[in-house]
Amino acid sequence: MSGTTQGATPYYYVPGESRHPIMGAAGLFFMILGAGFWINGHEWGKWSLCFGLAWWLVVLYQWFRDAIHESESGLYGRKIDQSFRWSMSWFIFSEVMLFGAFFTALWWGRVHSVPALGGLENALLWPDFKAIWPSVAAGITASPTNTVEPFQTVGPFWLPTINTALLLTSGVTLTIAHHALRENQRSRTIGFMWATVALGFTFLCVQIYEYYHLYTALNLKLSSGIFGSTFYMLTGFHGFHVFVGMLMLFFITLRLQKGHFTADKHFGFEGAAWYWHFVDVVWLGLYVLVYWM
Repeated sequence: MSGTTQGATPYYYVPGESRHPIMGAAGLFFMILGAGFWINGHEWGKWSLCFGLAWWLVVLYQWFRDAIHESESGLYGRKIDQSFRWSMSWFIFSEVMLFGAFFTALWWGRVHSVPALGGLENALLWPDFKAIWPSVAAGITASPTNTVEPFQTVGPFWLPTINTALLLTSGVTLTIAHHALRENQRSRTIGFMWATVALGFTFLCVQIYEYYHLYTALNLKLSSGIFGSTFYMLTGFHGFHVFVGMLMLFFITLRLQKGHFTADKHFGFEGAAWYWHFVDVVWLGLYVLVYWM
């Protein structure tokens, strides 16, 4: 802790030395080590992965607990608030770049890779290849060597459209909760926050059911050519972000119930809201480009 007077908000709070960074790095080390060896057939790798994940989650809990205590103790002033806002802004920017790369991979596959493989220079190598998108032809696979099993594509109706409605509605309930917090209506804020969390959880349940349907009924898998890989890469990573955002909103709601945040000081709430609205926007692009086009 910095040497500040108890009860006074410092100009810029600088915490003391902490064990959390090195402990968190140790947990990540065991996670990556275990994942690498598990993928390569070493059974002990999964136990290293589980141990590292558990270690890392405990460290995150302690780290966040300390940060919340510092915030509720009045140690975070205007400069710290600005630092948090810049940090969250750059984090979301990095996420924009991540999904930008994924959407670019989808565009490149559709516009360049698949048509190029169907050009004249490849006709001798793969005479039966059909340069179509999605990468499947009626009754057969578009794979030149039949390494990709026949599959069916997925359209926007009805599960993706239902999920779109769920996410858009969650954006509305979150905005209402934010306005209620700014007006110091805590009970109303908590109610709409729980509604937002429930909508996010429902979205994940619908997506899990959609994946089950795609695998069993349409035979659409991650191995289903470039269509399957880009589809699950985009929707899967987005689903993971929905899960993370839902956890953020869940813990923010618990903090609201504990009396944390005020009408004029609640960046923890706002940071989670920024992230959730970003997830909403990404889904709209994904809904149009993946399910409709």
